[in-house]
Amino acid sequence: MNPIRPLSVAIASLLAGAAVPSFAQETASFAVTTELKVTSDQRSRGVSDSFNRPGAKLSVQAAHESGFVGLAEFATVSKKQFLGGEGLGVTLAGGYRFGDPEGWHYGVGLATELFPGAQFEAPHGFDMSTGTPTDWRSTKYDSAFAVAEIGYGALEARAMNVISKTYRGANTGGVCGTMLSLMADPMPGLACYARGDHGSRGSWLFDLGYKIDLNPTTALNLHGGYQKIANFKEANFADYSVGITHKRWGFNWSAEWMTTRTKVRELYIALDGDKARATDNSRLVVSVARSF
Repeated sequence: MNPIRPLSVAIASLLAGAAVPSFAQETASFAVTTELKVTSDQRSRGVSDSFNRPGAKLSVQAAHESGFVGLAEFATVSKKQFLGGEGLGVTLAGGYRFGDPEGWHYGVGLATELFPGAQFEAPHGFDMSTGTPTDWRSTKYDSAFAVAEIGYGALEARAMNVISKTYRGANTGGVCGTMLSLMADPMPGLACYARGDHGSRGSWLFDLGYKIDLNPTTALNLHGGYQKIANFKEANFADYSVGITHKRWGFNWSAEWMTTRTKVRELYIALDGDKARATDNSRLVVSVARSF
């Protein structure tokens, strides 16, 4: 079932890059930017959403001079990870940003992440006396978040709090069920079930990013993140990345090294038939994007 899929970085970029034009453009009261991106691996917070395969993303960002910003994003995801779905991830977000983009600046917003049709069946209980799973239920991967940001110049820090019942399906059935079915030792999974039936509302996602302009067309991007999943410490993990973006011929060319430090790797394994594949492995991801 493998429900723990990290939050799309698009939500973070909503309050970062998308809001800047509203301060920088004095002659335009409203600006809309559309970006089409093709990547060798569609990753969020260092974990693949495309089963370690190429993906594509279409983003539409709108910014008003008052500071209000909005985002709609459509990305390809793997049906082997987001079970029963259409192979599509949709992010919708809106917020308000204020301050000086060259100095201290701040932002707040709300966002939702949707995976049309995607859901999984899992047991939310386990009968220790008979050794059988109980209380089977269906869970969607959809999530909702409250977002806050603070930054100074090119340094951006942001925190996202899960306000939906679950974060990408992280509940007792998803987390404990995955551990029990994939771990060689059943005891961690049983201990997870013994804690009772829980969701993951109240989880926290943290990000820290810094951009260094090497020249007018090339930038070095540094990122560090951490997710703390409510009621399921097994799903906590950190992610790191370092990358280069270069502008040439009207395109943004990027190469980024991504790595994660997960606690229970089985939560980030997806099944392809009878083969198990890790989606949290370190990888060099290359991409090309064009803005319109």
